Amino acid sequence: MHTALSFKKVYRRQIPTSYDRPSLSYWQDAWARLKSNKRSFASLFIIIGLILFATVGPLLWRIDPSVQDLEQVSLPPSGPVTATIISPDSILKNVSNQSLIDSTAKTVVLSGQATTQAVSLFWTPIPYAHGYRIYRNILDPYPDNAFGLPLGDLLTNSSTYFLDQMDIQSRKYWYSVVPLTEQGGESNNVLTLVVEPKRVITTTQLIERGWVDDSVNLRIGSEIQLPWHPLGTDYLGRDMLARLMHGARVSLFIGIVAPIFYILWGILYGSIAGFLGGKVDHILMRFADFVVALPFLLFMILFKVAFGVEAGESGIMPMLVALILLSWPSTARLVRGQILQIREEAYVEASKLLGANTYYLILRHMLPNTMGVILVALTFAIPNAIFTEAFLSFIGMGVAPPTASWGSMSNEGIKTMQTAPHELIAPAVFISLTVLAFNLLGDGLRDALDTRMKLSE
Repeated sequence: MHTALSFKKVYRRQIPTSYDRPSLSYWQDAWARLKSNKRSFASLFIIIGLILFATVGPLLWRIDPSVQDLEQVSLPPSGPVTATIISPDSILKNVSNQSLIDSTAKTVVLSGQATTQAVSLFWTPIPYAHGYRIYRNILDPYPDNAFGLPLGDLLTNSSTYFLDQMDIQSRKYWYSVVPLTEQGGESNNVLTLVVEPKRVITTTQLIERGWVDDSVNLRIGSEIQLPWHPLGTDYLGRDMLARLMHGARVSLFIGIVAPIFYILWGILYGSIAGFLGGKVDHILMRFADFVVALPFLLFMILFKVAFGVEAGESGIMPMLVALILLSWPSTARLVRGQILQIREEAYVEASKLLGANTYYLILRHMLPNTMGVILVALTFAIPNAIFTEAFLSFIGMGVAPPTASWGSMSNEGIKTMQTAPHELIAPAVFISLTVLAFNLLGDGLRDALDTRMKLSE
């Protein structure tokens, strides 16, 4: 007898019954299933990071996205840089006497030191030349004679001096002096000089840009660290990281606010159509079909005119209104289908028999049971709205400069794609990453909230 009881006790310890399992609610089970989906769960953290990038980022990276620095135009991503402090009048001191050049040598030389403020060129007159054309290139012009950017023409043989102050950066340049014939053509006696300007900044520029205070004693010739641009600058010298942060605010604002409003309206519209059914359902859904057929771009233009948005101004409000008024039918159809299915369930019929009114049935039974579908629809609607904003801004109908958005930055970056590809790549990567993250999260939520997926496992 003692042996049998001991065996029974051990048997119960080794094999737990179903009553020992913790019970999970619908949402707890959905959360556990979402965490098991690694791609969707990682996408959730990416979305949280993007929201923090747009909200907390500008508080940490305090560079004004609208400040232009024409001496740091289209800079590639780089680390901290330093510059030598010079006096404002030192630029004029670069102009030396032309007699310092050997009159027998056919060459072009620097006058003074080449800096990012100015590059002074002198050369000996070339016989039979009726003028000169000055070029600058960032690549070696030989052997294709691709001299690069024309800086200017000198129309007399005696004009053998040129001062370049246009967008000079701390990099290697090839300057070419091409003699001109009497007819204005270019001859083959080209003088070329390789120059690598030194990065400098004047005391006046430091004070004007607010990088130092008036009371600071600036020592000429000393080194100072300039504000650095980890993602580079755009074609006007504006910091790309700051513009991406402020652009994220605009893009995510449009991408989140517009879907929330039109999905809420779609929920209400689809619930009424699905619950009432009959002729009311038929009339409401035919109107939804009519809204689907309306051309979005045409109404976007009409709303811009109605809101008084002029050319070159940002059309954020017309874009929001167009998205809200024209994008709700898909949600309405989805909710209507769910309501038509749920209203035939037994627990809904039981509530009717117990005297539940229409509002109670919709708010207590029908809408909560469609929340899973609604959340999935929202996660797919947000990237669609973000992509719509990017597309409209890219074609010039959405957010216009100087207001930053990922779409408008892509529109600006396409102009300098060949020479400064980072201006296009940076906003394009953020758009792609955001759209991909929301789509992957939507896929994960669809699987996690679908009870049929759980039953099939």
